[in-house]
Amino acid sequence: MAISGRVRDMPVLGEHPALDLVNTVFIRGGLRGQLVDALTTPADLADWIAAQAEVLGPLDPVPQPRPEALTAFTDLRGSLHRVVAAAAAGREADPADTAAVNAASRAHRDTVELPPAGHGPAVRRTDAPDTPSAVLARVARTAVDLLTGPQLEQLRACPAPGCVLFYLRTHPRREWCSKGCGNRVRVARHSRRQQDGADRSRGAP
Repeated sequence: MAISGRVRDMPVLGEHPALDLVNTVFIRGGLRGQLVDALTTPADLADWIAAQAEVLGPLDPVPQPRPEALTAFTDLRGSLHRVVAAAAAGREADPADTAAVNAASRAHRDTVELPPAGHGPAVRRTDAPDTPSAVLARVARTAVDLLTGPQLEQLRACPAPGCVLFYLRTHPRREWCSKGCGNRVRVARHSRRQQDGADRSRGAP
């Protein structure tokens, strides 16, 4: 069972809205670390939504989403995790998970209109009854865009031992989801090389 964490503790945030939701479950401490869930309370969800405001468009403040909103997000997260994992591995996703993402995507619609002056900042509207519902639908749509568009080729599961996160390899030199994972792998390699050298000096087989 995952312990409770906070959004600010996430190793990777600002990757992609769909991956940011999936990555709210992470392992703290590497291979022998503890599974952490950053979305365990409505207040956690409010923090996560606030962190997505720049990417997902105009959002009203969410001081305290209702508990059922948190359940809806964690349900979508589970389906998204399995769909993303399948895509990263090059295999087909479970149809039930695909259907869940599609249902969330079409649950609410956004519209964009000209302002009364005919130019200037666009007027954006949603038919969702509240901000969490609007964000849930937007996140699902970003997942559809990710998994059906050119960014799919950049999707990676972090190969660091003990990591369960996903990222987009937007740079050819990027090998890990975060600097933390890269540092742990480099330290482990260095330790193994030192141990191998010590074994050889002792004549170990």
